[in-house]
Amino acid sequence: MLRLSVLDQSPVPEGSTGSQALRNTIDLARLADDLGYHRYWVAEHHGGAMLAGPSPEALIGPIAAATTRLRVGSGGVMLPHYSPLKVAETFSVLAGLFPERIDLGLGRASGTDPMTTFALQRDRRTAAPDDFPEQLVELLAYLDDRFPEGHQFARLAALPGLPERPEPWLLGSSAQSAIWAAQLGLPYAFADFINPDGRHIAADYRARFERSERLVAPQVAVAAWVLAADSEDEAQRLASSHRMAFTMLRRGRPIPVPAPEKAVRFLAAEGSGPSQGVRGRRAIVGGIDKVRAQVEQIAADYGAEEVIVVTITHDHQARRRSYELLADAFELGAAGGAAAPAGAAAR
Repeated sequence: MLRLSVLDQSPVPEGSTGSQALRNTIDLARLADDLGYHRYWVAEHHGGAMLAGPSPEALIGPIAAATTRLRVGSGGVMLPHYSPLKVAETFSVLAGLFPERIDLGLGRASGTDPMTTFALQRDRRTAAPDDFPEQLVELLAYLDDRFPEGHQFARLAALPGLPERPEPWLLGSSAQSAIWAAQLGLPYAFADFINPDGRHIAADYRARFERSERLVAPQVAVAAWVLAADSEDEAQRLASSHRMAFTMLRRGRPIPVPAPEKAVRFLAAEGSGPSQGVRGRRAIVGGIDKVRAQVEQIAADYGAEEVIVVTITHDHQARRRSYELLADAFELGAAGGAAAPAGAAAR
């Protein structure tokens, strides 16, 4: 059966605050837990007015504490900003507190603009090195407590949350990320909402996959932008908010998520109808029958066992409603009501 999960970017509605957006994230996680979604990931974005989630490591603990069954994790941690040891320690603590529920999704992108990327650097005398593969291998060695003999870090203390470990995933929207995931035997999550032409990349990952101790067969999830509503017209109206916000982001003018009425007027002035998507991006928008068919199709296109749903609306209740409609259409409650793992934190 196809699994459905959530990627929450903590959108900030116009007229609201980042603080409220973060509380909305906790509220939506509780709903997803009750509805039977499989996992709940939070993203890392810096320096923008539209999204309030720069620190997935700070959100994961509160989300896991507020839920009982969901796997909770990062979608993802942008590793080039950090020390691999610090990331490993942080997620080891989370795994120790919430056994068998923590995912560590890892990405290579900066998650922001060049100036903010520079501000995030600890050493600003030179550009940060492009050494993501080396960072990734080092991080996995910490998680596995297994460095090659003679390695300079082999004598470091074991991670604090052992024997519990987070489950590492590699995230990507390009061919190179799929190659690394396959070589290292990692599960792979592809961002179709960033690059809607990734079927061949997922197929290449499966073809190249090398069995590892953590994963014996390739595992693919696809992250897709989805918005369901009680009617086609209502879904298109709600989706106009994201279309306007993303249009402004591409112009270097990030804004909070506007109300649909404002967005519809903006799109009309731009010569775009409410049902026209953002160029170069795929969005699954409409009534639930249409949405279900397209979610099933995207999973089939990628050979994915799981679809991770990204939804942005101005109205938090509309976002809740979209996830409710999806859960009902895929009968998640019937399949996802398993008890929490032993030792999982209660609400």
